[in-house]
Amino acid sequence: MTAPVASVLFVCVHNAGRSQMAAGFLSHLAGDRIEVRSAGSLPAEQVNPAAVEAMKEVGIDISGQSPKVLTPEAVQASDFVITMGCGDACPIFSGKKYLDWALDDPAGKGVEAVRPIRDEIKARVQALITEIDIRQES
Repeated sequence: MTAPVASVLFVCVHNAGRSQMAAGFLSHLAGDRIEVRSAGSLPAEQVNPAAVEAMKEVGIDISGQSPKVLTPEAVQASDFVITMGCGDACPIFSGKKYLDWALDDPAGKGVEAVRPIRDEIKARVQALITEIDIRQES
């Protein structure tokens, strides 16, 4: 078994919707090649049911996940830190690649409203995988 080529941390406020969907897509699309983490600055009690349903529609089960609190250690251990509306809550460490993905918050929305957010996250995750692969080749 080879070590992951990169480590990615997805961060949003509640770690219940956007970051969970992003982590689900990255794990599904990259497998063990990329280490995946997600966390929130104020974690919710559970993953957003509409996000779980939207992901289930595309064959990815995130129902077993639970929101996790953001720690400096998780940031320190990651090569890429992708924030999604968490503001200044994310600690900054040198040597990390920080990206901010401006995405609508799915909190309180039904699955119909979550689908476009899910699809935008998938496109961004696919672009991230491409960026990681290009970095590995150079």
